[in-house]
Amino acid sequence: MCGNNMSAPLPAIVPAARKATAAVIFLHGLGDTGHGWAEAFAGIRIPHVKYICPHAFDIYGLSPDADEDESGIKRASENIKALIDQEVKNGIPSHRILLGGFSQGGALSLYTALTTQQKLAGVVALSCWLPLRKSFPQASANSANKDMHVLQCHGDADPLVPFVFGSETAEKMKSLINPANITFKSYRGLPHSACPEEMVDIKKFIEKQLPPISD
Repeated sequence: MCGNNMSAPLPAIVPAARKATAAVIFLHGLGDTGHGWAEAFAGIRIPHVKYICPHAFDIYGLSPDADEDESGIKRASENIKALIDQEVKNGIPSHRILLGGFSQGGALSLYTALTTQQKLAGVVALSCWLPLRKSFPQASANSANKDMHVLQCHGDADPLVPFVFGSETAEKMKSLINPANITFKSYRGLPHSACPEEMVDIKKFIEKQLPPISD
């Protein structure tokens, strides 16, 4: 069981090559750990960006067609907000922090960005959907992130989270934040996973949203 966060393992971290002036917090999918994604981000490193890939964000019932575990989603979201606060304490302002995730992690990153008072640099949402969507737009009415940029990516051959869930989520997001700031990219033949072309698009997005700043 990973419900007790006191014993949750420390996140997998890809440190910045020089002083970190920005961070990406990226959440894995169900049954995975942060290690695989830390490895993927190590392959697209940006010198001033620190990558944080937490483990143990499995929420059973957070899937596109399940009865959603609302209290579990909210609890996990609070944990992510605490992680963001920790990075702010470390000296990286929240508007230099980008949130992201794959599948269940992507759903959680969208939910957190839409409900937090922390102003974020944006969201990278891969192969996912918007959870608790019936509670929006009320839940996002006071969000600090109405103008955030979102990169949503989805394979058109995804057997687990159907492509239509991704495209419908992008449409729903356009009613919640500035629609001009939403980019939805599809990848031909890609199942429920990532691909090199997608990682290149993610890197470009991170570089644009988290440009280097002079010390």
